[in-house]
Amino acid sequence: MNTRVNILKTEPEAYKALMGIENYIASTSLDPVHKELIKIRASQINGCAFCINMHTKDARKMGISEQRINLLNAWDEVDNLYSEEEKVILAMTEEVTLIQNRLSDATYNLSLIHI
Repeated sequence: MNTRVNILKTEPEAYKALMGIENYIASTSLDPVHKELIKIRASQINGCAFCINMHTKDARKMGISEQRINLLNAWDEVDNLYSEEEKVILAMTEEVTLIQNRLSDATYNLSLIHI
């Protein structure tokens, strides 16, 4: 696994902005397991091997099962492994990460019910 760019060295302001987001997320009331699922799924979508490796290690340390980690890239095909709240969170993660115009009204409305 090769690191293509060391963002801290090449773009310190971008790294600072990303860490600002990370620090903000850490301060929210979002469940730590949900935070890690979001990070893994976004990293899968972005194709960042470094981040996938880092976040799956963190997830294992938190006690997230191998099955939940391994099936995260197909979460929407699994019936009983992810809660309704997690499914909404993962749908939101995908829509925002893929930048599909915007977060859809349907998913936003589900978040009001389940989160």
